[in-house]
Amino acid sequence: MSEITSRPIWGKLDPADQASAHLVCAEGHGIEAVVAAFAGRDGLLSRATVVHVAPVGAARPAGLGGAAYHRHPSRATALTAFRAHLARAKMGTQVHLAGSEAFLDEASAVAVACGIVGDGLTTELSGPATRRVQCVHCKGMMDEVAVTPFACSHCGINLTVRDHYSRRLGAFMGVCADAEAPGVLPAASRF
Repeated sequence: MSEITSRPIWGKLDPADQASAHLVCAEGHGIEAVVAAFAGRDGLLSRATVVHVAPVGAARPAGLGGAAYHRHPSRATALTAFRAHLARAKMGTQVHLAGSEAFLDEASAVAVACGIVGDGLTTELSGPATRRVQCVHCKGMMDEVAVTPFACSHCGINLTVRDHYSRRLGAFMGVCADAEAPGVLPAASRF
């Protein structure tokens, strides 16, 4: 993990026994962190609503017990549903988020905008080690970038992914990798 202070620090899911309800929003592999956090706690699961970004036709994940489960095929539809559940949430509801860094950033912004703060929100980074990157040259956004340098899918410029993380954009910055020596790129490295 980087020592750059712009990068958010994500914790572990921590469902509180005293919460009156639990609202979970997970992306892809994040559901595994949810299942692990609620394992053996069927009483908490019976008070939980789970919003999950998963492909159409995916089965309900095992281990969710009596939780109300809502699958959505895209991040955008899941976050819309999550916002609607937040609008109906009662005092004492604890919110849990699990997924990629870009997902956590977007979902956290939704939760904070709805007044969820402090112990009312737990987060866990899970899934593959990829990053959301914005090309500083064309402003194009690319998700699930696993290696640096790489070619921008919008403008084609070879980009080095910097450790600077923009909380406003929810992305790392990609800058031209071969500006001073066109065509000469550093060795590729994975995150």
